[in-house]
Amino acid sequence: MSPTITTSSEANGNVSAATARAAASAAASAEAAGPQPVTMAKALNTALADAMHADSSVLVFGEDVGMLGGVFRITDGLTATFGEQRCFDTPLAESGIVGMAVGMAINGMRPVIEMQFDAFAYPAFEQIVSHVAKMHNRTKGAVRLPLVIRIPYGGGIGGVEHHCDSSESYYAHTAGLKVYTPATVADGYRMLREAIDSDDPVIFMEPKKMYWTKDQVDLGELRRLHAEGTTTGHTSEGRAAVARPGTDATLIAYGPSVPTALAAAEAAALEGRSLEVIDVRTIVPFDDATVCESVRKTGRAVVIAEAHGFASVSSEIVARVQERCFHYLAAPIRRVTGFDVPYPAPKLEKYYLPGVDRILDAVDDLQWEN
Repeated sequence: MSPTITTSSEANGNVSAATARAAASAAASAEAAGPQPVTMAKALNTALADAMHADSSVLVFGEDVGMLGGVFRITDGLTATFGEQRCFDTPLAESGIVGMAVGMAINGMRPVIEMQFDAFAYPAFEQIVSHVAKMHNRTKGAVRLPLVIRIPYGGGIGGVEHHCDSSESYYAHTAGLKVYTPATVADGYRMLREAIDSDDPVIFMEPKKMYWTKDQVDLGELRRLHAEGTTTGHTSEGRAAVARPGTDATLIAYGPSVPTALAAAEAAALEGRSLEVIDVRTIVPFDDATVCESVRKTGRAVVIAEAHGFASVSSEIVARVQERCFHYLAAPIRRVTGFDVPYPAPKLEKYYLPGVDRILDAVDDLQWEN
């Protein structure tokens, strides 16, 4: 049975009208405050709250997302504000979580579900591949599934296997799914709002090591831009970003690898080499135009990702760039990725993850003339 949908302004035994007014007042204060230091976690939490305020059909559920606020506290305060009927805990059964979300989405709701860690989503993979990804096509367009599956992913937190996988390739390979991965605080807010607004299922990959990174962000301005984008149709979907301009070579990265690419570009600048950094942002749909425009300009490229290199998103990026930019390339495209082994023990992850030195070594290997 579907839960009763209530808005945040309704007193339902879990949340009072006074609480809702206080939350709205806090949001208005934040909007007027201008740029402030904001973490990725706060941006995602604010995006969820704003989406739930804006649309009473948006629900949040998963393991420990209620009163605990999630393992990484991304859902902190949502149950207190919106009540247990709109942000609630589920049994430890990922396949059941996704299956319930499918039923809710079919019946007019917009569920946002959380998988605690990347590899914890694997028990739900059959539901995602066989039902979430295929329902729209199977029904000849009659049924859409506006649901978001949030997956904290990647390494860099000193975790062990089953907690640090980079599983984006599985979802990118599955036709019918969109795959987003923000690399900045502002994109965390903007892209999650857009994912919730989408009428198609979105796998929202959150770089867990970036949850506590801070940027100067104006949340009020982000709300305004989101409202404007909703009206104009201008979104982040399928739009890569030039994170740093350059002329000598292009570093192509996404999610947790973007800060590493930027650090490598900064180090290269000290050696007199200008590297452009492209933040892919949405893996599916992929922005060929922006990526290829950069590579045609620089003539050289390195693709950076934490995931295994074999049969990966980085492999697909190399293939797409080579097909479209072959006559512009001055050297073969290089990749810097995680090694093709299971994720290592915490003390060894620094050797496994792409780092500045490995990226600069790949750049040096781009057949430069003496």
